Amino acid sequence: MINGTHAIIYSKDADALRAFFRDVLELRHVDAGGGWLLFALPPAEIAMHPAEGEDSVELYLMCDDIEAAVARLREKGVEFDGGITDQGWGRLTTIVLPDGGRLGLYEPRHPTAIGG
Repeated sequence: MINGTHAIIYSKDADALRAFFRDVLELRHVDAGGGWLLFALPPAEIAMHPAEGEDSVELYLMCDDIEAAVARLREKGVEFDGGITDQGWGRLTTIVLPDGGRLGLYEPRHPTAIGG
């Protein structure tokens, strides 16, 4: 019944984000027409957590080795908001996107639905 997920990041500088996902993260993409790039994401999973305040949605890219991923991204000029934190169940940091937005980077330390 469900065969995929389409996520959207709204930005005042969508062109800069498209270039970042294409050139820095090197995600496979297609041009849907007129330079409107659609990016393939790695396998995904979704979790539901209880909310203490307003309901919200978060997006994290997952990796096997967060130090290696951060080092490689820093070589490409990527900035991070803070260091790597250890939550016990996983290690997290935050990528600063070209438009000033934030994107989580996550090394899980628990079984994942995508094969871990």
